[in-house]
Amino acid sequence: MTSALAALEARVRTDLARIAHPDAAWLAPRPGPDGRPALDVLVIGAGQSGLATAFGLMRSQVTNILVLDKSAAGQEGPWLTYARMHTLRSPKHFTGPDLDIPSLTYQSWHEARFGEDAWQELDLIPRDLWAEYLLWFRRIVDIPVRNGCEVVEIGPAAGGLLAAKVESADGIDIILARKIVLATGQEGMGDWTIPEPLRSLSSSLCAHAADTIDFTTLRGKRVAVIGAGASAFDNAATTLEAGAAEVDLFCRRAEIQVIQPYRWLTFRGFLRHFSDLDDGWRWRFMRAVLEMREGFPQATYDRCARHANFRLREGAPIEAARARDHGVELQTPSGTFSADFVICGTGIDMNFAGRPELRNCAANIATWADRYQPPPDERNSRLGRFPYLADDYALTERVTGATPWIADVHVFAIASTMSFGASGSSINAMTTAVPKLVHGLTRGLFRADIERHWASFKAYDVPQAVVVRQTRATGEKR
Repeated sequence: MTSALAALEARVRTDLARIAHPDAAWLAPRPGPDGRPALDVLVIGAGQSGLATAFGLMRSQVTNILVLDKSAAGQEGPWLTYARMHTLRSPKHFTGPDLDIPSLTYQSWHEARFGEDAWQELDLIPRDLWAEYLLWFRRIVDIPVRNGCEVVEIGPAAGGLLAAKVESADGIDIILARKIVLATGQEGMGDWTIPEPLRSLSSSLCAHAADTIDFTTLRGKRVAVIGAGASAFDNAATTLEAGAAEVDLFCRRAEIQVIQPYRWLTFRGFLRHFSDLDDGWRWRFMRAVLEMREGFPQATYDRCARHANFRLREGAPIEAARARDHGVELQTPSGTFSADFVICGTGIDMNFAGRPELRNCAANIATWADRYQPPPDERNSRLGRFPYLADDYALTERVTGATPWIADVHVFAIASTMSFGASGSSINAMTTAVPKLVHGLTRGLFRADIERHWASFKAYDVPQAVVVRQTRATGEKR
């Protein structure tokens, strides 16, 4: 470890000690049916959102927590797996998991690792360095993480607890918790989508951008990329750099989207108070944002455009796809095209029933379509499938009383977007969204224990001072 990094770590510890007030323990262990104390909060997902959530809880003296991730240590989130951009797309000065503590920011870590001049010269943060920073952050604030653990079922347990069934190399375990946070990123409550015309193609002919793809096998091949967002361009660029003969990127719009709506909404008022708006305004804003989709930065486009064998085909939605001896034949309004392989950069769709951990409540999770009917010109069935969350990010019931325990399951992922705007999967929103989530979690824990707190208050008898009284007649002390 460099002396600069060691000095930074010492400063982090000092900073955290100086802002620890109030540091009084306020939660009592709640025993489960087996006699073991239950966790206060179980966080599922050890990516950036899960780590930030755990850190926020720890700063609120909620320390009886655990973070689980199905990936190996260092492989959490997309950064070293299916993320195929060279750098983050967020500006380098955006803060995130640090929760506004200067010594914990990426900038402080980068300067300690590489020097202040290197930070000044940096344009965008390389994604592998962001992954390294997250591991450092996790270590320096001492977040309890258990890797290689996949939650395959969540259900109610006795005593108002939740039971998470966890699979790992050691077998099956049941973890009890008062609250569970699903910090599961992009796919947390849905499926990666393949456009309907392509769903009959075999995996040897078609993959999603989130799949593991051996790009070396695409050398000399004709590849079609479906979609025109940043992820689609990333995959097209990776394919070109692997030596593909031809890469065609198919955009269904007449003109490709170049505006990034998340840049507009990155201001405190929107990030902090969007969820306070009524349903009509929330729907109007997020429908516009999500239908527009994320734009891509200039460098992402240039990474593809510098290759002479790259073609952008606008106004070309896929109408039909057929497997042929030579590969795949794609039919669009502007003609028929042939490819050896297809990559779909087409995002996700909500599908609660497809998530094994939600099997006990999927049918009763309220969606936006259950709670709000937009005007005819604003309808969107895909967005109506997003979960309709309470003000603490908790799931709500479609039929009240059928699964009351889901009020203790909180969603901090892409699925929270319709209810909270940029939140559980966005660096730009983390310093406002995480405190809101933590506030909701601690509020629920406090309210559930109010009888115990009242009894504790009534029994409190610690004197703050010793008073010595004198008698009037003698002046003697007594």
